[in-house]
Amino acid sequence: MARTPSPSHDLRPLAVSPSQLAEPPEQQTPSIRRQQAFVGDVRWMGYITTTPGDWSGWHHHGETETYLYVLHGELEFEYGTRGDTLRFGGGDFAHMPSRVVHRERTLPGEPGEAILVRIGRGPTVVNVDGPAPAS
Repeated sequence: MARTPSPSHDLRPLAVSPSQLAEPPEQQTPSIRRQQAFVGDVRWMGYITTTPGDWSGWHHHGETETYLYVLHGELEFEYGTRGDTLRFGGGDFAHMPSRVVHRERTLPGEPGEAILVRIGRGPTVVNVDGPAPAS
């Protein structure tokens, strides 16, 4: 079960074990499994796994900024109207700005695993058809 941290006046630390991670209420994106650990007014923290070799569906993260730390695997983001890509792997940090339509895949080999932090309000995942073509 995902934990909602107490108000700041109640300063007790919390821990969430892997068995307590919760499925988020938002619709999932194909080939990505998201699990949430902490949910707050303007923050979300969780864990994702991706399927090796599969592209996820196109999506963006609304008004939330996404930061991730890759535990295992080599990931690739495809974004923008020209098919730009960003590749990174285990031990790397990455940032996905809000509203950037993208999809990701884990390169063949091992599943991707990452820790995510999202900061902002609104839905954390919005599935879409793909980026709008450049005009």
